[in-house]
Amino acid sequence: MSAPHVPLHVTGHVLLGRDRDVGEMWVRDGRVSLIRPSPQGSATRELEGWVLPGLVDVHCHVGLGPDGAVDQETAEAQALADRDSGVLLVRDAGSPVDTSWVQERPDLPRLVRAGRHLARPRRYLRHFGLELDDVAALPEAVRAQARGADGWVKLVGDWIDRGAGDLGPLWPRDVLVEAVAAAHAEAARVTVHAFSEEVVGDLLAAGVDGIEHGTGIVGDLVDEVAARRIPVTPTLLQVARFEEIARQAEDRYPVYAARMRRMHARRYEHVRALHEAGVPLLVGTDAGGTLGHGRIVDECAELVAAGIPAADVVAMASWRAREVLGFGALVEGSSADLVVYPADPREDVEVLRHPTAVVLRGQVVRG
Repeated sequence: MSAPHVPLHVTGHVLLGRDRDVGEMWVRDGRVSLIRPSPQGSATRELEGWVLPGLVDVHCHVGLGPDGAVDQETAEAQALADRDSGVLLVRDAGSPVDTSWVQERPDLPRLVRAGRHLARPRRYLRHFGLELDDVAALPEAVRAQARGADGWVKLVGDWIDRGAGDLGPLWPRDVLVEAVAAAHAEAARVTVHAFSEEVVGDLLAAGVDGIEHGTGIVGDLVDEVAARRIPVTPTLLQVARFEEIARQAEDRYPVYAARMRRMHARRYEHVRALHEAGVPLLVGTDAGGTLGHGRIVDECAELVAAGIPAADVVAMASWRAREVLGFGALVEGSSADLVVYPADPREDVEVLRHPTAVVLRGQVVRG
């Protein structure tokens, strides 16, 4: 049973979403109210500052560690690290374990699960995904994952082909088209891991709903992704590792290593070009596996380093991502999931490192 909600009075600069702000709001019984309540006997806690709807990590892996699945205690610590960084909504973009128990915990971030990564043997990281020996089995596997997840399915679109010595797509285009259609028939959306340029055309032909990493979105593909309004999550913290990956691979796979180095070298220029072309970018850390949790601000800082204005990055990490995942901004009667800061993070994204209060479901869980 959760603790009783202490009423909150929030003042300062309350950003409700899409740059709409008000001077104050109230939180009662876990819900937002923009209407001044009548005087009541219970004590009210005062919070003041710049207030955002809770941050969102749209590419995160609760339940995943460097060697695959982790135990529940470790997964709980991952979720708490995300929450304490201001992340109150997570899209778990693939996990080898069932993390639905997180959704029953009022003290943990809201979690939108995408089921297990769908990949092929020796064409992804070991113990991370569900590996299909037969590519023709993909549509049925997608259907099964869609039925067990929360409206999203995660595919691995490309990985190193050791026979060819370079990145290559995992799935024939016709199979991918059928698989995405199967997900859509189950009212689920599909997002896809994609490093290479070669896979992007297949993803567009299949009608995917999201692209993760997206380092191969170049040339005319940029304009098409922008025109279709397909959200892309650049995961710059992960792309920063491409030089290390290239160094480990260069002796056996020099062509692959050279490609990874090129993508690493142009990572900022590339993300800036996507933003300037109008591609809807979201913020995801790729936490889990090789990257630690609670690093949403590091990812935001990378996007600013790439040349994207801090105000745009804050929107990407807050209300824009909430809209993509089907969670609205702060409105009358909505759940009070918000973060309070001492200054305006739209002026300096580093402010996001110093929340004075984190409020989840109307409870102050930090501060």
